[in-house]
Amino acid sequence: MDTQNTSDIDAKLLEMQGKCVCYNIRKTARLVTQLYDRMLEPSGLPGTQFVLLASIGRAGTANVTRLAQTMGMDRTTLTRNLRPLERQGFIEMDTGLDRRTHMVRLTGQGRQAIKAALPFWQQAQATVMSRFGQERTTALLTELQALEAQVESF
Repeated sequence: MDTQNTSDIDAKLLEMQGKCVCYNIRKTARLVTQLYDRMLEPSGLPGTQFVLLASIGRAGTANVTRLAQTMGMDRTTLTRNLRPLERQGFIEMDTGLDRRTHMVRLTGQGRQAIKAALPFWQQAQATVMSRFGQERTTALLTELQALEAQVESF
């Protein structure tokens, strides 16, 4: 490969990093997740598990397929993420009306885990709000919801 082609590709890759929506959202999501994980650590729940438990708790008894859609995950990934929560006794999973349907719900232990983690989540949320600003955070969430709606329509 010649040097000219390599430098052209390098320049395009550098430009892509600055403009690519996917790259920048994923990078930011990783950094925000790391912050929440650090702040939630005393509760024993990583941020991803906290969000998942909160989503299940809010839904009551949830159909796994619908829960995956709500969370923007594929069903297989969600099921893989539910297994550790089931092993820890935070959720129960049952077969629904037919064998292809699975239902998930919080246990009492799962509700306690959320209750214990909630102050740490509030602290993480307050940290992000204080650093990024209430107005900017609200605008960001509005824009992310709008982007989500547009992407879902593809």
